Amino acid sequence: MTDPLTDVVTLLQPRASLSKLVSASGAWRVTRTEVGRPFYCVVLEGACALSVEGGSPLALEAGDFILIPAANHFSMSSVDPVPMEDTDPATFIVRDGHVRVGDPQQPLSVQSLLGYCAFDSPDAALLVSLLPRLLHVRGQPRLATLVQLVREESRAARPAREVILSRLLEVLLIEALRATTGTEASSGLLNGLADERLAQAIRAMHAHPTQPWTVAQLAGEAALSRSAFFERFNRTVGVPPMEYLLAWRMALAKDLLRRREGSVAQVAERVGYSSASTFSVAFARHVGRPPMRYAREQETVEA
Repeated sequence: MTDPLTDVVTLLQPRASLSKLVSASGAWRVTRTEVGRPFYCVVLEGACALSVEGGSPLALEAGDFILIPAANHFSMSSVDPVPMEDTDPATFIVRDGHVRVGDPQQPLSVQSLLGYCAFDSPDAALLVSLLPRLLHVRGQPRLATLVQLVREESRAARPAREVILSRLLEVLLIEALRATTGTEASSGLLNGLADERLAQAIRAMHAHPTQPWTVAQLAGEAALSRSAFFERFNRTVGVPPMEYLLAWRMALAKDLLRRREGSVAQVAERVGYSSASTFSVAFARHVGRPPMRYAREQETVEA
């Protein structure tokens, strides 16, 4: 049966954007306001603190991996408390891709590899909404190895560099999500997959999107009553089951249209609609424009 995590990450189309090695010492704090870019950080040695959207500081230590799928406002700082007004300390470029923050006379307190990636999918907002707001993975050296490979590849001018980077980022994201599944920090799709009953229904939707699913049938996949399944899915995943199914079908349809894999009627059939007209109405309502117009717009963008 299909793996929903792989499905989501594959459709996200991740690519490398920026990575750098950051060393810090003394008392420091760096605050950043972003526009929803995916931010990641792996702590190579030492310790520091991370605060997201003004929340309580999260202590990070060597080997920790952080992923914020849609970063907006966050700060990183030394473990010792630093006044909020003391932001953006002295920064020194040690060499290309290596930055030193804080008092260079003080001993090194933390070294981390951090950066941004980009999601090229037009459905990035939808797919990111299925992921946790923050992933914090501890004790997974495989992630540190993968991030190091991303860093090395991003700095090298080797053949097929972009292809390798996109594959490495896919593996990195899947590994991070897999390590997070089942933790209290999980939400959305991850939380649903951590629930053995709901996971059966979610996997069935991904494996057979053409099936004319009903809530009752999905409840049967989960071995729950219809009412218990609906309430549990809505509470755990964050959306009703049929809304999740619709969003997933539309994400698949947009991907097929973007890659020009078949006519509107063929795409409709491949995502579970009995007629092109029914699909076109649902697509236009969900996306805001008819499928043919969407496909033409994608051709213009790619040109």
